[in-house]
Amino acid sequence: MCGIAGYFALERTAAQPPVSAEAMLERLRHRGPDDSGVWRNERAALGHTRLSIIDVPGGHQPIANEDRSIHIVYNGEIYNFPALRASLARRHSLRTRTDTEVVVHSYEEHGLGCVQLFDGMFAFALVDGDELFLARDPLGVKPLYYALADGWLYFASEIKALLPVTTDIHEFPPGHWFHSKLGWRKYFRGVGEDEAHAQRDWLALVREALSTAVTKRLIADVPVGVFLSGGLDSSLIAALMKEHIPDLHSFSVGTAQGQDPLYARKVAQYLGTVHHEYIYTEAEMMKVLPTVIYHLESFDFALVRSAIANYFVARLAKDFVKVVLVGEGSDELFGGYHYLKEIADEEHLQRELIAITSRLHNSNLQRVDRMTMAHGIEGREPYLDLDLVKLAFAIPPSLKRHNGIEKYILRKAFANVLPDEILWREKEKFSRGAGSA
Repeated sequence: MCGIAGYFALERTAAQPPVSAEAMLERLRHRGPDDSGVWRNERAALGHTRLSIIDVPGGHQPIANEDRSIHIVYNGEIYNFPALRASLARRHSLRTRTDTEVVVHSYEEHGLGCVQLFDGMFAFALVDGDELFLARDPLGVKPLYYALADGWLYFASEIKALLPVTTDIHEFPPGHWFHSKLGWRKYFRGVGEDEAHAQRDWLALVREALSTAVTKRLIADVPVGVFLSGGLDSSLIAALMKEHIPDLHSFSVGTAQGQDPLYARKVAQYLGTVHHEYIYTEAEMMKVLPTVIYHLESFDFALVRSAIANYFVARLAKDFVKVVLVGEGSDELFGGYHYLKEIADEEHLQRELIAITSRLHNSNLQRVDRMTMAHGIEGREPYLDLDLVKLAFAIPPSLKRHNGIEKYILRKAFANVLPDEILWREKEKFSRGAGSA
């Protein structure tokens, strides 16, 4: 996980940019405390701040191809990069063990269509001679923004890095790419489209898909832990991780009045994790509020409220791990929110679930990204694995809500994995469970 920033001259006659890539990177230093680098030519600059996760000693960015005609800065994780790398190694001289280099060589072989090969979360900027290629992952797990000013296109992982240039800043849409000669293209059709509701063994499929999603997100050359609220979603993630990480570290926060720490302790004891807990006060919440808003880049009340707990749990985790798995996405896929119970029509419910999943990049994904990166750690969301997303929207909505029980099929799929008081615990918003609301 990292921060990227830079610019590209859309017009050859453009005057020199008013801000340097180095100055933009300074505002993203928290995203990459381990390393930084800048590459530039007369038309472009690519800047990178690095949080070292894969190939810690050898993954310095920007990264180039063999003849240095192509350069890239990249933020994210491509979980299928080992398989892609094995294929590329037969035709390319690979200098690192990173997924970043895999992106470069995949572009060389498949052009702009390379994005269809990547299973993961990503935002990257690639310069090939006189051409710029920008892309963002299908769900917008990784952030990317851009601005146009005086013939230059500027881009960055966070809004704050573009503010020295202009306040007319735009979000780079998820599931799209931009090419300086070809313009914009949508390469991802969208969640929930054309998914059939055929009769299948849904319980087995859900178990397999979530287990696979968790396993692939354990790839790292650094310690991996889990944010544990004691609710269904994060507890399932922790249980599946524990099968692979015997000394799994779990992290929970809340106020003295919050229920999450209590339930998280029960889950941690049941699973045998190395558990860490932090109880914060209202005074501490008020103290960190300006910092939370600065990093969150949003004044949305609900988002800020839940971001406070995220801020504290990320701060707690940073001294023990550099990667955490989180439970975001489950409520959108499996109908976890209370207001959804008011929707009686199944088609209406399906449309609403698709809509809120498609908006995650502006809500919970933004919160997790900003609060983890504020402390130099990486958050990964197994529930938003594309195979699991596609499966979830192929499941009949009636199986997601049964007799008033939200996320019914998810609970049934993992019966006997957790204690009943956790498996059937009623949904609570993160901020409410932590006691921040």
